[in-house]
Amino acid sequence: MSNHMTADKSKIDWMITMAPFILILGLAGYLFLFPKQANGVISQVRFFLGDTLGSYYLLIGLGVLIISIFLSFSKYGEIVLGESNEKPKYNFFTWGSMMFTCGLAADILFYSFAEWVMYASNPHIAEMGGSITEWAGVFPLFHWSFIPWAFYLVLAVAFGFMLHCRKRDKQRYSEACLPVIGKKHAHGTLGRIIDLFALFALLAGTATTFSVATPLMAEIIVSLFGISVSRTAVTIMILLITCAVYTYAVLHGFKGISFLAKLCIYLFLGLQIAFLLIGGQGRFIIENGVESLGKMVQNFIGLSTYTDPGRTNHFPQDWTIYYWAYWMVWCIAAPFFIGNISRGRTVKQTILGGYIFGVGSTISSFIVFGNYSLGLQTAGAADFIVQYQESGDLYGLIMDIIHTMPGSKIFLVWILLCMITFYATSFDSIAYTAACYSYKKLDENETPHMMITLLWCILLIVLPIALVFSESSMNNIQSVSIISAFPIGMIMILMIWSFIKDARKYMEEKRLQ
Repeated sequence: MSNHMTADKSKIDWMITMAPFILILGLAGYLFLFPKQANGVISQVRFFLGDTLGSYYLLIGLGVLIISIFLSFSKYGEIVLGESNEKPKYNFFTWGSMMFTCGLAADILFYSFAEWVMYASNPHIAEMGGSITEWAGVFPLFHWSFIPWAFYLVLAVAFGFMLHCRKRDKQRYSEACLPVIGKKHAHGTLGRIIDLFALFALLAGTATTFSVATPLMAEIIVSLFGISVSRTAVTIMILLITCAVYTYAVLHGFKGISFLAKLCIYLFLGLQIAFLLIGGQGRFIIENGVESLGKMVQNFIGLSTYTDPGRTNHFPQDWTIYYWAYWMVWCIAAPFFIGNISRGRTVKQTILGGYIFGVGSTISSFIVFGNYSLGLQTAGAADFIVQYQESGDLYGLIMDIIHTMPGSKIFLVWILLCMITFYATSFDSIAYTAACYSYKKLDENETPHMMITLLWCILLIVLPIALVFSESSMNNIQSVSIISAFPIGMIMILMIWSFIKDARKYMEEKRLQ
């Protein structure tokens, strides 16, 4: 980062920096002091947004996917994110690694191993006809593939266009809305409101991710070292260690981020190959994976628009709507980062390349790890469904799945390292993006001040610790994302509209030159 200058402290927007900080500290304090009451309030708000207004999330998801296809194959797909003759800044593997790891944290491993078990006990599977084996592997692929990555990639090209073509010096959501709302509103009260919603959603999304997967890391450490401390204490210790790792990486800039990203991808892909070759379920993994993928594509529109109007199973409210909300709150940082590293690529290359690397790597994880445990269930070697129904302990269940592997202790260490690098690579890019948000303006070769970056590194860890400490249920952790995503959906629509409007104008300007 020698060619970058540290931005002047006088450019810091203290209101945008401190308001979310105070708000998150207040929410964290509320969760600490009144955990039962806080969880009750969160559940009520989630019910209204996720149940009563659930179709809003589903329609945005399907709409953004359609827009991503349109942008790729229309005249907009030829726009280069940078100068017209510019070459990509990073090669495909480095670019793909940074993109994938900034967009997905360690929760991909948590969900890959056992998400199908949670679906298997839902009455919706029985309603659809066919066996658990037939459908339980379809939903993880659906919830983690095309629509989630469409959210990232459409906004990534909008941000990349804003940064590299229009060379705007405010790296914020409000700036991306400028072509529609106008300069006066973008830099005024409306812009402030948009940015505050965005930062709060960013913090809520990171809290959800940390709160979901860190208890599994705690289980692994307890199992490996025989520690007698509570899971909560170990989880908080892991959060602090992970915070130290990603803080160190982000303070070393893009060099540190790209190194960690590539290391993470090697560990992650290596782990998949090991489970495929050593676990004894290789044939089932490949065959059921191919079948599930086909079934997902075949039923895609039906899965995308299923609302359960009679509320016979609450499946979309508990899962699809939660997932689209979960990915929407992650859209605050990940697309900004992807747009930043996509300089020199066309809109088409960014979207389709993102689908190839992002969706490909995500689907392979669910096919390998999910079908490994589903294969054991189908063969009668274990009954994970009954175990989960009796205990409700998904973390213990995942530990039992890992222990079925030969040399399971090696795999526990491998998975732990993989999860730490996943968290570090996700959160170093998030902390960097959030630090950029703190500035009124940031020129192309300027980077945020180290102390501002450090402030955000610490802030990202406060709410997750509060959620873990208050022992929030999975339902309440999900609720934080659903609530935060509601205003973000409207802002996303505004940004996509702004991008298309501005891109049309940009192409007209180029044509006249």
